[in-house]
Amino acid sequence: MTALDKRSGNQEKVSSGTSDGDGGGKVSASGKLPAEIGTDYSFKRRIVWKNALGFVALHVAALYGLYLAIFYAHPATSICAIIIALASAEGVTIGAHRLYSHKTFKAKFSLRLALNILQTIAGQNCLYIWVRDHRLHHKYSDTDADPHNAHRGFFFSHMGWLMSKKHPAVIEKGKTIDMSDLEADPVVMFQKEYYKPLYAVFAIALPVAIPVYFWNENYVNSFFISYMLRYIVVLHATWLVNSAAHLYGTKPFDKFILPVESKFVAFISIGEGWHNYHHSFPWDYRAAELGSKYCMTTYIIDLLAYFGLAYDLKSAPYTMIRKRAIRTGDGSHFVYGQKRIKWGEMVSEEGGNDERMYQLEENVVAKGISLPEVGQRAVAVQG
Repeated sequence: MTALDKRSGNQEKVSSGTSDGDGGGKVSASGKLPAEIGTDYSFKRRIVWKNALGFVALHVAALYGLYLAIFYAHPATSICAIIIALASAEGVTIGAHRLYSHKTFKAKFSLRLALNILQTIAGQNCLYIWVRDHRLHHKYSDTDADPHNAHRGFFFSHMGWLMSKKHPAVIEKGKTIDMSDLEADPVVMFQKEYYKPLYAVFAIALPVAIPVYFWNENYVNSFFISYMLRYIVVLHATWLVNSAAHLYGTKPFDKFILPVESKFVAFISIGEGWHNYHHSFPWDYRAAELGSKYCMTTYIIDLLAYFGLAYDLKSAPYTMIRKRAIRTGDGSHFVYGQKRIKWGEMVSEEGGNDERMYQLEENVVAKGISLPEVGQRAVAVQG
């Protein structure tokens, strides 16, 4: 059994089974809890050279696309690629992530169809497999049963996991993930069944054809910019959530897990970098406290809800967020980042924080009180 340091949340370097040194050892996670699976650092992964060399080729092609975009292509081609990249990224963040993986809201058929098309354009495998792997990641986060276990380091959790054989625990536990909700969705299952032809049409043919047809861009420029460069940029934006957002940042809500709050990743991934919050409250459609900064995805979901395309949005009550920050946070929360505080107690913020004062009257419904403004102080709103 893998030992777990309950104080730091880090798995000890203890083998959870036996390995033969090439990634093919018999390592069983059967019947084990996430904390018991841990990370077996003696397990050696076997490189899938076809994937590794494929990624090298894709990155070389993307760099060539960048060169063409800077020196030869029509500026409209780069603008078009950026627009398609952002749209496809929302197919991942709104669709694959917040709607299908975590069921944080419900969507009308037209929205589900649009999100499936946009997720196809992103090219990160079919939505069914994306969701299965992501649910597995949350259930066994940063253990050997997590496809991109961040205890293996930045490169592995960023993209190395796609270049090596899966750990046996990933395969074993992956079979236990409940996918019945997606299997009941005809849009998802249609995409799963016909993913390759759909990808060829929506991710390659149409993005390449648009610049050629509308402003006479040549096919070479369009292919390397509208497809290759765009594809790799969106991939890295997504991968940063698995790597950097699990390694570099603060933990205001739960210091016992690896995921962190990262402004940089939040900006790059249009709102997915507030990862300590997300792993603390994965069912919150905002994926961040009060939406936080750079959460374009949250604003779009709110807009979709306004027009009735998204509904039954789930969010964590603010009182629950506060309690979690005080109970398990690392002290970095900009209002409650102090020692534990009691109801009505005022805690001085080091360096002053009056511009960040919370006006929480409308959120504290249960207590039915109003909070006076206190200069350079934060007020605890519920004990």
